[in-house]
Amino acid sequence: MAIQRMTEKTAKKPLWRRLLWMVIIWGGSVLALFVVASLFRVLMSAAGLRTH
Repeated sequence: MAIQRMTEKTAKKPLWRRLLWMVIIWGGSVLALFVVASLFRVLMSAAGLRTH
């Protein structure tokens, strides 16, 4: 029953708003991946590993 109510609420929201949330979540995940990759790169450089 709670799932049905949640689905009804979601269906009432405009498409642009749902797409905006999807873009925000996607952007946040890309940003988080960039931060983790940068941190690994800094740590590997500090350990003496180089890309060239």
